[in-house]
Amino acid sequence: MASKSFKIGEDWLTVGKVLDIEKGATTTVLSEAIQQRIENSAKVVSAIVEKGQPVYGINTGFGPLCTTKISKEETLILQSNILKSHSVGVGEPISKELAKIMLILKAHSLAKGYSEFPLVHLNALSRHIENDVIPVVPSQGSVGASGDLAPLSHLFLPLIGLGKVVYDGVVMETQNMFDKTGLDPIDLETKGGACTY
Repeated sequence: MASKSFKIGEDWLTVGKVLDIEKGATTTVLSEAIQQRIENSAKVVSAIVEKGQPVYGINTGFGPLCTTKISKEETLILQSNILKSHSVGVGEPISKELAKIMLILKAHSLAKGYSEFPLVHLNALSRHIENDVIPVVPSQGSVGASGDLAPLSHLFLPLIGLGKVVYDGVVMETQNMFDKTGLDPIDLETKGGACTY
């Protein structure tokens, strides 16, 4: 049973604190101030979509497709498609412990409120950490010059109900985990997929 709490995105994160969270000795919480900062940040993205001004990764394609405009209606589809298209890792999975540490570090970074990562997504990510639902992340894979895109895509696939997770010591399809835990997948909001990188 965790006896300590850590204000994610706010408290100073050390290696020791990361390991305490990973082992379940410390729980993560989001303060009201951090939640407000994240919501304010997300409003910036919503305004961009409403105005239709092209901004990379929000309503444009990626890489060579950066000049391709994405319609307002398709911006949400873009976010889930970016995760699906980049989940191309291969090889043996990294350890469950390492994958959980990746989740913790990513959640802490996103909780700073500078990435316009929607609050509902961060809450879902925190639930996975607290319930020890850990993605299966292949140990090999890269996309172009950005070697982290493939593993990070696998890391976030379970949020939308795809991929595999380790839960209660067993590797299973994410949907099976949802059936067992009562957790639910989320629909990615604008920039919800792109922010995972």
